[in-house]
Amino acid sequence: MTLKEGKEKFIQSWGALGSSWGINRTMAQIHALLLISPEALSAEEIMEELQISRGNANMNIRALIDWGLVYKELKPGERKEFFVAEKDMWEVVKNIIIQRKKRELEPMLRVLDEISSVDPDSEEAEEFIEIIREIKLFSNKADSTLDTLVKSDSNWFVGTFMKMIK
Repeated sequence: MTLKEGKEKFIQSWGALGSSWGINRTMAQIHALLLISPEALSAEEIMEELQISRGNANMNIRALIDWGLVYKELKPGERKEFFVAEKDMWEVVKNIIIQRKKRELEPMLRVLDEISSVDPDSEEAEEFIEIIREIKLFSNKADSTLDTLVKSDSNWFVGTFMKMIK
């Protein structure tokens, strides 16, 4: 396999994987391209490499910046903006966790808090309250675990993970 074939396969696979962590295929492909690029790329270079429109490129680059996965890089004498991906995989994972927690888990916790105040005026209501209480307990533990993971360093995580799988 040539380097070009390897890069194309990686970009396509990372793009497919992106939907698993809550982003669209193009956003993940841009991230993959920037991740494997030895130097910062302009929006035009990204558009050309991935064969996407300017609007699609700009929208997804901005989203990647919001997620903390991509940064602008200034080049002296250049008017264009250049972009570079965060290359530290631990930082990438932490930023994905933070964003998914913010977009998925925290809104659910707010809903669970809100519906926890249902009046236990019937057997059906009591059963509902119990299920919500269990979901809320699990969700709070997941939230706490993710907070711990985000605050930890990669050495602690890898060590703990290796102990778990032994």
